[in-house]
Amino acid sequence: MAFLSNLPDSVLQCMAIFLSIIIEALPFVLIGAILSGFIDVYLTPDKVQRFLPQNRLLRILFGTFIGFVFPSCECGIVPIVNRFMEKKVPSYTAIPFLATAPIINPIVLFATYSAFGNSWRFVFLRFLGASLVAIILGLMLAFIVDEDILKNASTVQHQDHPHDHAHVYQSQPAKIFAALSHAIDEFFDTGRYLIFGSLVAASMQIYVPTRYLTSIGSNPLTAILVMMLLAFILSLCSEADAFIGASLLSTFGVAPVLAFLLIGPMVDIKNLLMMRSYFKTAFIWQFVSVSIMAVVLYCLSLGVFS
Repeated sequence: MAFLSNLPDSVLQCMAIFLSIIIEALPFVLIGAILSGFIDVYLTPDKVQRFLPQNRLLRILFGTFIGFVFPSCECGIVPIVNRFMEKKVPSYTAIPFLATAPIINPIVLFATYSAFGNSWRFVFLRFLGASLVAIILGLMLAFIVDEDILKNASTVQHQDHPHDHAHVYQSQPAKIFAALSHAIDEFFDTGRYLIFGSLVAASMQIYVPTRYLTSIGSNPLTAILVMMLLAFILSLCSEADAFIGASLLSTFGVAPVLAFLLIGPMVDIKNLLMMRSYFKTAFIWQFVSVSIMAVVLYCLSLGVFS
C-alpha cells in the first residue's frame, strides 16, 4: 500500500479506470465465451442451414434483427460471431449480428430509455441507426467484397478439434464438459485482448484531455467525429454508454450523442483487438470505414431533417 501511495495521481486514476472497465466487461466476455462453447458443441452446420432463410436479403435482415432476441454485449460478441461463421453462417448474416446485437437487445434499449429521461426518441433513433449500418455491412459482404473474412489461422486453430462435438460426445454430461472446456479456452484467449484494450482505453481517458475534444467540436460534422472518437477512447459497454451519452447531450446535441451511442458498441479498442485474432486485416478496415461513414451520414441527416 505504501508503494501505491507514492504513485502519481494520474497513474492511480488510470489504474482505477482500468479495473472498472475490466470489472464491467469480464462478465459479458465470460457469457460470450460460454455461449461460444455451447454453440460449438450443439449447433451443427445442418441446424444452422435449417434456421437460415434461403434468400440473401432475408439472411441479411435475419442477422440484423436476431440480436433483439439473442442479446450479447460487444465485450463478448466477437467469439460468438466467429463460432457462428465456423458453423457455416454466411458473413453477410453474422456481421450484421455483430453490429446490432450489442445495441438493439432489450437490456441496452431499456438502459437507453432510462438514461434519456424515459424518452422513446433515442431508443428509436439508436435502433434505426444500428439497423441501417448493419444492413449496409450485410449488403457489402453479400454483393461487393469477398465474404471469406476469417483468418486462415482461425480455421487451422480448430482443425485439431472436431467442430461437431455433438457427433463425438453422446452423453449430455460429456457434451456439457466439452462446451465448458472450450469456453475456458475462449475466455482466456479473448481476455488477453480485453486486458490490453482496457489498459489503452484507460490511459487515453487520463492522458488525452477532454477539453481538447470539446474545443474542436464547433460544427455538426466535427462534433460527430469528436463524439465517435470519444466512444472509441472510452470503450464503454453498451449497457452503460447511454448514461455517459446523456450527460453530454447539453454540450454536443442530439446527432453527436447518437453517433457516440452507435459507433461505440461497433468500433472500440477492445473490439478491434479481439477482431484481430479472428478476422482478416482487410475486412477489419472495411468494417471500420463503412461503419464510420454510415454513422456519420445517418447522424448528419438527423441534423438536416430535424
